[in-house]
Amino acid sequence: MVTTCHLIELGLTPYGEALELQRRLAALRVEGRVGDLLLLLEHPPVITLGRGGERAHLLVPESSLSARGIEFFNVERGGDITYHGPGQLVGYPILNLAEHGRDVHFYLRRLEGILIETLTTFGLGASRWIGRTGVWVRGRKIASIGIHVSQWVTRHGFALNVDMNLAPFDLIVPCGIKSASATSVAKELSCPVPVEDVIPVLVQRFEAGLGVELLPTSLDVIVGAIGPAHRGVYPTHPPLEAHGAVASTASCLP
Repeated sequence: MVTTCHLIELGLTPYGEALELQRRLAALRVEGRVGDLLLLLEHPPVITLGRGGERAHLLVPESSLSARGIEFFNVERGGDITYHGPGQLVGYPILNLAEHGRDVHFYLRRLEGILIETLTTFGLGASRWIGRTGVWVRGRKIASIGIHVSQWVTRHGFALNVDMNLAPFDLIVPCGIKSASATSVAKELSCPVPVEDVIPVLVQRFEAGLGVELLPTSLDVIVGAIGPAHRGVYPTHPPLEAHGAVASTASCLP
């Protein structure tokens, strides 16, 4: 049965703000006060270290990051260290897995599949690397996945490198894998690829992969539905227009 999942596009959002938003929405999802949600956004430059990560995988002093314009956060997601920046499409599904199979590992594989199918649309032969969560193109990592699950409700999610500055990945051991290097859709296709071109493709693949219908929704609508006591605790963003069918992708699509 296809269920509704609210799609909220936040645009460029500071990491700390998005982190707090996820935590609050996930708590409301546990209580059954909101339904499933998918947050899509980009972050200003930030490095995050997951609960299983090693501080040594940050290759420069943390104190030097602010001078580079990069924030740093320790977070509760799985996985090791990664970098987020403009031009990277980040997705935070807030789902009740009790309604999606009650299988965390299967959920991770589904997220990988959604990203692989998205990249296939752009003519890229993406794949899994057995034993290493994420998505790879010719041995280079193009998408990272790290989640947190509490009472079957998910938060955190995936980050797809679309068209971004990859240099900050040199400041870390990406995902704790010393042999790993980062790539992006734009680098692999040798042409600019706007994040806006990727979103409708990913939306369709997400719907197919998880058996949901994504309903574009503004954050104000969600906040309004749970009562005035929660007003003011969430960032305010302009309302969305629904995505139509995928008519085109990047101009350099083969």
